[in-house]
Amino acid sequence: METQKTQAENPPKPATSSCRKKTKDDANFLEDVKDHIDDFINASMDDHKNCFNKTIKKMFGLSKAVADKQQSEAKGGVESYLPLQTTVSD
Repeated sequence: METQKTQAENPPKPATSSCRKKTKDDANFLEDVKDHIDDFINASMDDHKNCFNKTIKKMFGLSKAVADKQQSEAKGGVESYLPLQTTVSD
């Protein structure tokens, strides 16, 4: 009976998604930081792993995209530049 009462008083929290986004648009900075810390502390190990993996994949995906762009520009792209102009005043 006691477990039913405690479950009714404390409903289970919905599962937080990994890599938390800002939940309230009108929240001030301190409220947002507090919510973020609470989400971090209450997240499961699987959520932390998923977020870490997504972040690493995103980082390598961005670095690969930049490297591919630089490589394609170096192969056949036309490089334009402006001549250096200096002015000297006495």
